[in-house]
Amino acid sequence: MYDVIIIGAGVSGAATARELSRYKVKACVIEKEEDVCCGTSKANSAIVHAGYDAAEGSLMAKLNVRGNQMMEQLSKDLDFPFKKNGSLVVCLHEEDMPNLQALYDRGVANGVKELRILNREELKEMEPNISDQAYAALYAPTAGIVCPFNLNIAMAENANANGVEFKFDTEVTDLKPIDEGWEIHTNNGVFRTRYVVNAAGVYADRLHNMVSEKKIHITPRRGDYCLLDKSAGNHVSKTIFALPGKYGKGILVAPTVHGNLILGPTAIDIEDKEGTNTTREGLDQVIERAEMNVKNIPLRQVITSFAGLRAHEDGHEFLIGEVEDAKGFIDCAGIESPGLTSAPAIGEMVAQILKEKMNLEEKEDFIATRKGVLDPNTLSKEERMELIKEKPEYGNIICRCEMVTEGEIMDAINRPLGAKSLDGVKRRTRAGMGRCQAGFCSPRTMEILARERHVSMFEITKSGGDSKIVTGTNKDSL
Repeated sequence: MYDVIIIGAGVSGAATARELSRYKVKACVIEKEEDVCCGTSKANSAIVHAGYDAAEGSLMAKLNVRGNQMMEQLSKDLDFPFKKNGSLVVCLHEEDMPNLQALYDRGVANGVKELRILNREELKEMEPNISDQAYAALYAPTAGIVCPFNLNIAMAENANANGVEFKFDTEVTDLKPIDEGWEIHTNNGVFRTRYVVNAAGVYADRLHNMVSEKKIHITPRRGDYCLLDKSAGNHVSKTIFALPGKYGKGILVAPTVHGNLILGPTAIDIEDKEGTNTTREGLDQVIERAEMNVKNIPLRQVITSFAGLRAHEDGHEFLIGEVEDAKGFIDCAGIESPGLTSAPAIGEMVAQILKEKMNLEEKEDFIATRKGVLDPNTLSKEERMELIKEKPEYGNIICRCEMVTEGEIMDAINRPLGAKSLDGVKRRTRAGMGRCQAGFCSPRTMEILARERHVSMFEITKSGGDSKIVTGTNKDSL
């Protein structure tokens, strides 16, 4: 019998698990995929929003601003990449200035600090590649960029180090109330718990609707992206947004914390909760709209495209709290943009709800920090030589595009909640994220995975499940 079971190991679930692990509590996270960070959390804009966009007084606005304020310290405590680069909302036409002013006013009302409106000259000086049509912009210095994978993984690893269990490849099939809580039926057996936290992303409505008469509806909103090579990473220094429209913040152009340039996302409502395929129309829209605000984008440097799904709830608001007619069932649903930014604050809020309901006591031995996978590129030449002398694997480059060593891949596999697939290694080390998109390093990474996990190459997958890569040997067919 658990005290709390969290369903979903994305940023919201991991943040809740991490905050909950501060207390004396028996907690578990169950996740239908093979790893943390496999849904919305792995495919998004990687932006830490300032907080001027969400409606004044909304939970979105409150948690966005709080999450933004928490992010810098959290990145130091949990050792993940974060940079406060600032953002610009570009106004192309003088007649749209009232909309820009409204955004500024909303930001001030939401508690966003240091906002100001720039004129054309100030804007051009700050961003030389901004469109020649740009009339003005809203500048938010508190906005930032983050590595979404490492944020998610760091919170999950830290929760695990503080005693939270994680069960992967475990999909919820049914939820039944029992005297002291809930019975969770899965493809991996039945779990019992006093409280359930529903952090299931685009599937959160399905779980909610299993237990409540008051139904909710979540639409998977697809966003297509283009990612450009590091040679294009300095094309802009700030995150460049268009003035928001009906479907959100429009197409952005932004640097990433790893030095790439990202364009996107579209906002296309679909039915399929697994529909992460890109489309020609979607990518054309990304490019066309990105070029409206930023000129001379080096599109020949696109190295990959991808799509992610936002969990868009019909009321366009985070749904966080105990469900009225389902005691002990806590929703953490409708977490779309600015969900990544808000995640630390969402975790704090859900943990606070559970603390009050269960009268939880704080631990004296809570581990507040975590070290990520060591990146030898951050060391001095002398330190690196010493590391290689001690562990020769750090002198063996596996991914040439991103200069990732065998030592880093071994660390990613063998640490708590370690990587089990090529994508798991990629999210933790960036091996396979470079210009060749894993064309050269995949076979070597597979060999290391097989060796370190003591399994055959036939068992290694791209991303868990049936995504096996080797299906036979050439000799078998001769």
